[in-house]
Amino acid sequence: MGWHQELLVGFDLETTGTDPREARIVTGAVIEVRAGEPLGHREWLADPGVKIPADAVAVHGISNERVAAEGEPADRVADALAEALVSYWRTGVPVVAYNAAFDLTLLSAELRRHRLPSLADRLGGTAPAPVIDPYTIDRRADRYRRGKRNLEAVCAEYGIVLEAAHNASADALAAARLAAAIAVRHPEIAALGPAELHRRQIEWYAEWAADFQAFLRRKGDATAVVDGLWPLRELTPEAV
Repeated sequence: MGWHQELLVGFDLETTGTDPREARIVTGAVIEVRAGEPLGHREWLADPGVKIPADAVAVHGISNERVAAEGEPADRVADALAEALVSYWRTGVPVVAYNAAFDLTLLSAELRRHRLPSLADRLGGTAPAPVIDPYTIDRRADRYRRGKRNLEAVCAEYGIVLEAAHNASADALAAARLAAAIAVRHPEIAALGPAELHRRQIEWYAEWAADFQAFLRRKGDATAVVDGLWPLRELTPEAV
């Protein structure tokens, strides 16, 4: 039985912006999935402590008024999310996140911002793993397919129903189902154990970033830099 038929944990954040080192958590979801069926589900609504820009509200539909009235303190949400994820990693259960480098970097920045233990600290000094990122895997397994690679487009490619895009719970469930669907279509992915798949994704992401950076520079942006670290980017002092 491959990893895609075992317990997976979908994870997603909706946020105040697109820079993972600066944006804040608005909602977060963690959902247990086995054989495509949800087993358990937790979702948090945070008051991010800053105004949610109008363009972010337009994406996820969560207003400043709602977070002020219903949201938990941002530090409490970040801590709860980190503890939830770490509880799965401690037992070897893969955490699935679409474009994991965004969500995990953002969560890590929030932990630092609120002076909370990092993911690695909670894991006794080891990096969080295994992580399964359908974005990174699909881009490697079907690298020449044309079209967009956002969650909605890739779900459509693999026949996964995304019930409400940019809803943290819906996106987390879709990511877990998508990971399994990719493994079914690509047996060479299914054959890898979670630890080996995690290691391969580090390599695949770095290779993609180097290629994309070279492409941008050939097109005239001589200073283009594409971060090749996965699943966590380095945090800068500005993230505090």
